[in-house]
Amino acid sequence: MIENKKLWDDVITQIELGVSKATFSTWFKNTYIWKHEDGVIYLSVPSDFVKQWIFDKYHKFILKILRDTNPGIRNVEYVIHKEDSVPKQGMDRMNPDELFSGQMKMQELYVNKEDNLNPRYTFDGMIIGTFNELAHAAGQGVVRKPGMMYNPLFIYGGTGLGKTHLTQAIGNELKKLDPTKKVFYVSSEKYTVDMVDCLKNNRMHIFKEKYKKYDMLIIDDVQFFAGKERTQDEFFHLFNSYHDNNKQLVFSSDKPPKHIAELEERLRSRFEGGMMVDISRPEYEARLAILNAKLKQINFSLQDDVVQYIAASIQDNIRELEGVLNSVVCQSQLKKRNLNLTEVKTLIKNSVKPQRTISTKDVIQTVASFYNIDEKVLYEKSRRKEVVKPRQIVMYILREDFNTSYPYIGQKLGGRDHTTVMHAYEKIKRDLKVDNLLGQEMEQIKSILYNEYSPAAQA
Repeated sequence: MIENKKLWDDVITQIELGVSKATFSTWFKNTYIWKHEDGVIYLSVPSDFVKQWIFDKYHKFILKILRDTNPGIRNVEYVIHKEDSVPKQGMDRMNPDELFSGQMKMQELYVNKEDNLNPRYTFDGMIIGTFNELAHAAGQGVVRKPGMMYNPLFIYGGTGLGKTHLTQAIGNELKKLDPTKKVFYVSSEKYTVDMVDCLKNNRMHIFKEKYKKYDMLIIDDVQFFAGKERTQDEFFHLFNSYHDNNKQLVFSSDKPPKHIAELEERLRSRFEGGMMVDISRPEYEARLAILNAKLKQINFSLQDDVVQYIAASIQDNIRELEGVLNSVVCQSQLKKRNLNLTEVKTLIKNSVKPQRTISTKDVIQTVASFYNIDEKVLYEKSRRKEVVKPRQIVMYILREDFNTSYPYIGQKLGGRDHTTVMHAYEKIKRDLKVDNLLGQEMEQIKSILYNEYSPAAQA
């Protein structure tokens, strides 16, 4: 027990350096290593809400620190107990399941070692809205006809919008429909580490055999392939092998292929050769549905005005949305009563980073970069087609998304008359109704804009 205490003290010391005092006190104060058995650390936490929060936010970080300290540690499981009901003496003799008292069981956080899929990520567990309905439909299409429809499927969007949930749901659904299918989920970082290790040990034949044997390969965060020439070269050949044999490929990224810097053109074209879909920021109704679904899942209720306030306040990130809800529920449990709206406003104010204001220059830079033109030309009087369209899109976004006045937009874009801005806004608005390509470009631009200038990106 003394060794476990020292080990956990070392871990939380590193965590404490990277979080606020309030965050550390709320989530880590009553945690400790309950047991270390067969390479698995059983971490004791006081409630299901703390467990979920730590798993979502810090699981990978905790596991990395533990493995750096002891390479024999392969996983962390979370055991729920209450300080006043579980004595610390003799804990090593108790069955972990005895500590759950009807709460979520450990296997709900269990990751299958054969395919790296977490069974809790399913299509049924997703809230569908305009922000993700196309990606969801594409994922279901892939499951119905793997290797034949949308191959590859490339899903992109900002952090915390549900890409991992969707990609893993695709894998789990395929296994459910056809248990004979071999599925494998891996991060781009893990894929690269595997390749480098095999390269150093002259075992590349093993690496190639391992990754070629699946019917569906899901790779998360492929933007991290950027700049890794040998990894890209090896993956290019793997990609061709899957595609030539009608095996399904599913990728996720925080940006579309054309905006992944230092990505080889041949790989970029492969990514763009299938179906590309984005997951954007959830609308208010979807955020409200997500919160209510979460509350139903954990069998907890909050006042309607509280739930509505959280949905209205946290706009960009589902993970942050659920994290704030967990924090409210946790504080309600500690106080043994539901927080009122005033208390929730104070809690959110202290817990959530302030929203960074997106400036006119940010919009101009994003659009100019997207269309690969010098942003200076957007201020000029040029009537060239390759300049007019991006300029009109800038005007549309400033008016539609930020309600900026027509005269102000015209002033900022080269001193143009407000009627010119009105014309540009109405033209793009009309074109969006009939031009699907323009609609896709607009969604990509907004995804880049809100991801690039979000609080998380500025942290």
